[in-house]
Amino acid sequence: MSLVTTDEVLVEYLTYFSATPANVRLQVALSLREILDDPVIDVVPQDRETFLAGLDYFQDGLDKHYSLTDCIAMLTMRQRGVTAVLTNDRHFAQEGFRLLFGIG
Repeated sequence: MSLVTTDEVLVEYLTYFSATPANVRLQVALSLREILDDPVIDVVPQDRETFLAGLDYFQDGLDKHYSLTDCIAMLTMRQRGVTAVLTNDRHFAQEGFRLLFGIG
């Protein structure tokens, strides 16, 4: 089994830890590099096409409060046939994905 993520999700991951102490940010950066080097994890690169597709999805769902990162991730998951997601973000459940982390 392989795992899939996107550059946008990894940017959000780094952003979450951006205000933490330097030693934490270093560990986060190192863990991200491990993700990038892991052959089991497919990191989908950001490009203009995925950005614009995500923007369209964002614009079509203005009533849903999805982030652009979520929109891009959902589209990527659908394109790759991914049905389960490691998150507690209810937006993914709204779109029919199975949450592996549970709703918290």
